[in-house]
Amino acid sequence: MRLSTVGRYALRAMVDLAYHGAEEPVARYEIAARQEVSEQYLAQLFLKLKYAGLVESVRGPGGGYLLARDADRITAGEVLRAVEETLAPVYCVGDEEDAICHRADGCPTHWLWKRLGETIRQTLDSVTLTELCAHARWDVPAHETRDEKKER
Repeated sequence: MRLSTVGRYALRAMVDLAYHGAEEPVARYEIAARQEVSEQYLAQLFLKLKYAGLVESVRGPGGGYLLARDADRITAGEVLRAVEETLAPVYCVGDEEDAICHRADGCPTHWLWKRLGETIRQTLDSVTLTELCAHARWDVPAHETRDEKKER
């Protein structure tokens, strides 16, 4: 399974918000600058995240975005489900109604895809924004190469 840029950017933005927005709203342009994503793209992502009940927006001077719940109560899985079409590795094990495959009963690989999908969901649902923040390296520029990071 390969996540789209939508999912990866949304998760990075949410971790950024969890890390930098504990007390007051974080402006979209600040997140965009740190994550090297356009403000317009973030605006689209935050609409989906707001609709899913994961963020709140604050208008006016000093406005921006806040997490709708504590970071330790929001999982990576929730964020990705809010913006991705599916987290299933193949369509026949997805949550969509049209995910039914007429070959599922006799398919020699169906059980593998189903098991993989369950493992993906369990893993994503077991990791919170708080945990992702703990693993973040905010002192390393995003554009720095792996070799440059190793030299530190």
